[in-house]
Amino acid sequence: MKRILVTGAGGFIGHHLVKYLKANRYWVRGVDIKLPEYEQTAADEFELLDLRRWAECLQAVRGIEEVYNLAADMGGIGFIESHKAQIMHNSVLINMHMLEAARLQGVGKFLFTSSACIYPGYKQNSPDVTPLKEIDAYPAEAEDGYGWEKLFTERQCRHYWEDYGLKTYVVRFHNIFGPLGTYEGGREKSPAAICRKIAMAKPDDEIEVWGDGYQTRSYCYIDDCVEGIYRLMQSDLHDPINLGQDRLVSINQLVDIVAGIAGKRIRRRHDLTKPQGVRGRNADLTLMKQTLGWEPRISLEQGLTETYKWIQQQLQAQGRI
Repeated sequence: MKRILVTGAGGFIGHHLVKYLKANRYWVRGVDIKLPEYEQTAADEFELLDLRRWAECLQAVRGIEEVYNLAADMGGIGFIESHKAQIMHNSVLINMHMLEAARLQGVGKFLFTSSACIYPGYKQNSPDVTPLKEIDAYPAEAEDGYGWEKLFTERQCRHYWEDYGLKTYVVRFHNIFGPLGTYEGGREKSPAAICRKIAMAKPDDEIEVWGDGYQTRSYCYIDDCVEGIYRLMQSDLHDPINLGQDRLVSINQLVDIVAGIAGKRIRRRHDLTKPQGVRGRNADLTLMKQTLGWEPRISLEQGLTETYKWIQQQLQAQGRI
């Protein structure tokens, strides 16, 4: 059995990825600074390690053939706009240490999970945004803090491939969502936050929406995300690639879809003082479809139904609704 390391295995995407790899009969070591929050890991081994520390990165990669490096300090728009120094410090240490540890230990493949936040702000000024191609990353104007950290590490992965022959893979996520993800506390993403607010609202109630609600995004369900990651690692593509959906919706539309799933009539109260990010962001998936011969298949409505149901169950179990 091929031995795989998933870092960030205590987090949302990492936890789902461990389950996917185990279902495909791989031996998996999960590593994180924390255990999975909502259910037990499926990993063969799970080690609590701080990957900002060099010695613990060496420990993590021992005996490993492939690394899926998902460990990062990150969160939703509110968190990443207010913790830039922390994010850059912690995530750059993790990524640089993990790349070098993988090289020294003779790891064959190394995945880095980047983000659509690397794309220039000047290409995302309109809700009716042109879908972003991978080549649009340059001339660079990444999102301050989080986006620049991701773009820097993308370059370092390229150099490790060119200079050392370490097969690096870079995936740019576009708004991944689903069950078992953070839904409150400041690090949650918009689908989870909206599901939580609507689940806790009474019929004909009002919820707070950050910004004017006309900002647009595309959203990819977690099951499609982990399958895309796996397919990328079986390919020969070592340049960055988008992974997401290309259906553009506004935040107001997202609220309406979740309200429909919940069977509630919901009014929106817009808070223009809150962070709202770029005005529009969508993914061009041409390279993904050509390279992987595949595209995500789970609709936004299907994914939101599963996500809403799970968050509602969590809140009911806590006696909050």
